[in-house]
Amino acid sequence: MANAIDFYFDFSSPYGYFAATKIDDIAAKYGRTVVWRPILLGAIFKITGQQPLPTIPLKGSYAKHDLARSARLFGVPFKLPSRFPVAGQAPSRAFYWVGDRDPVLARTLAQALYRAYFAEDRDISSPEVTANVAAKLGVNRDELAQALNDPAVKERLKSEVDAAIERGVFGSPYIIVDGEPFWGSDRLGQVERWLETGGW
Repeated sequence: MANAIDFYFDFSSPYGYFAATKIDDIAAKYGRTVVWRPILLGAIFKITGQQPLPTIPLKGSYAKHDLARSARLFGVPFKLPSRFPVAGQAPSRAFYWVGDRDPVLARTLAQALYRAYFAEDRDISSPEVTANVAAKLGVNRDELAQALNDPAVKERLKSEVDAAIERGVFGSPYIIVDGEPFWGSDRLGQVERWLETGGW
């Protein structure tokens, strides 16, 4: 069986959101599956020295324009959230906790959380908002709310982020196909071509 594709993303990353709407379809076209892996860019930025896009002179203004344009290209609803960026701990912990019980539901949750943030301007950094989004999908709200503060769940996320850094992940989305890394939603075309041809 062909190797799964690793899809690293931060819940506060609009480009991660765009890629999340396409990556499964691209993979399925070539008989691949996708392992979704939320990460925390804040932890990675401490290593790379990067900053959130809105804080960077010139580049921040361009990014706002590019995000709206990219959303139109991807055909997804988008508006820059009133709080951007936000911390991704709550949605990421929720993803891993749900994923240990139901991987398919976890993926559905990730997509719902992305829409809540980038289409509905809901602050998913709030554990309450994250739990509310999950509850609409049938997740037990009280159990999830408790899990978000569970030391084991916190450690799980930390270990996932550490493992991502060990693999060289530095941005969102970051996609690894058979050991080959691709950074950015604008690389999805290259991802698909790599899957189609076996590389170049």
